[in-house]
Amino acid sequence: MQFLARLADYIDAFSEWTGRVVSWLTLGMVLVTFLIVVLRYAFNLGWIAMQESVLYMHATVFMLGAAYTLRHDQHVRVDIFYRRLGPRGRALVDLAGTLLLLVPVCGYILFSSRDYVREAWAIHEASPEAGGLPWVYVLKTLIPLLAVLLLVQGVSQALRALLRLLDREPAA
Repeated sequence: MQFLARLADYIDAFSEWTGRVVSWLTLGMVLVTFLIVVLRYAFNLGWIAMQESVLYMHATVFMLGAAYTLRHDQHVRVDIFYRRLGPRGRALVDLAGTLLLLVPVCGYILFSSRDYVREAWAIHEASPEAGGLPWVYVLKTLIPLLAVLLLVQGVSQALRALLRLLDREPAA
């Protein structure tokens, strides 16, 4: 049981690190957006690549930050009943939600994005806009990476819920 708790700790630490690293892109988005506005309205200049970079940063924050959000229990939840449950009831809901909802959805994302990402890599898909960024295929790779990171964090959640149900770990 101690191995499972330690594994969950390592997964949580990885999700924490990933979330903190990608969170810096939000500052980058603000600064680049500010620069875009200043260049456009003060100097009548604009670059498609700069505008697309904000989209890339936003997608990266969203996709790679999802596991961090899940780790901190900040994902969308209808908690009309959940908040009234005790630690064991919450652990049961967390375990069931992970196994019956999170795992199948992540599996579907992985399966359905496989050809989409593979085709983008095969042609080294680039922006359709003149002067756009040439790395659309890398951006699309974030889709299965989202699913993998969520699955890994889901393993941590499931382990913690199981340990709580077995009275091996105190409730968070």
